[in-house]
Amino acid sequence: MKRALCTGLLLVSTFLAGCAVQKASLPESEKIEPVELYVLAASSLSDVLSEVEAAYQTYAPEIELNFSFDASGTLARQIEEGAPADVFISAAMKQMNSLSQVGLVEAESVIKLLKNQIVLIQPKGYTPRLSGFEDVISEQVEMIAVGNENVPVGDYTKTLYERLGLWEEVLGKANLATSVRQVLDWVATENVDCGVVYQTDAAIEERVEVVAIADPLSTDEVIYPAGVIADSLHKQAAKDFLTFLKSKEANTLFEKYGFTPYSNQTENK
Repeated sequence: MKRALCTGLLLVSTFLAGCAVQKASLPESEKIEPVELYVLAASSLSDVLSEVEAAYQTYAPEIELNFSFDASGTLARQIEEGAPADVFISAAMKQMNSLSQVGLVEAESVIKLLKNQIVLIQPKGYTPRLSGFEDVISEQVEMIAVGNENVPVGDYTKTLYERLGLWEEVLGKANLATSVRQVLDWVATENVDCGVVYQTDAAIEERVEVVAIADPLSTDEVIYPAGVIADSLHKQAAKDFLTFLKSKEANTLFEKYGFTPYSNQTENK
């Protein structure tokens, strides 16, 4: 009986060893090669995308996401100059459309991903307290922080104040920032009296408070599009990542940070 048991164990061991050899000698074509995706994204997405990255790793562990955050205009210029990129996520349609029109982003891959809102902020507890966007031209405001012409929040701000007929007066006391996060920092550190940022940025900085939310009719709709770079070496992986960004799991994270997922969400894979 002992001899039979030993013989059986030997056969099982031999079988398992054989399986291990077969698994180790899989053809190269069947092995999953790791892929590094370069994602260029608007600076206002830096916090939420860190969580999205962690969630995506559980879904696609073979994909390494390499993020670069900056003003959308700066990122668009980097793409034009040939910087490594697979996915572009802008804070406005303007930059995405310009890249699509010259064939640097695959037009058919572009999706409208998120929506946001424009808000006026002040340092928390700051006096005098403003009550609306029009108040920034009053004598109580010496300096306002706004994004420059390469920053989508700067375009939204300009449009808002042009429609109010106040842009030239605002520009006269404006300190121009290179990103929305710079606007946020200047207000948080009380280097300016107020500033215009996205609602999601204001929500992550406890040293500032929102004093006014822009009426949807007062400026262009704040849309975050995403698209695949035409010269990407990993287009299918890039498209799969965009699909994940529209999933329920990703939408939950975007909503956590105050973004509104655009319509036509897809089911989580």
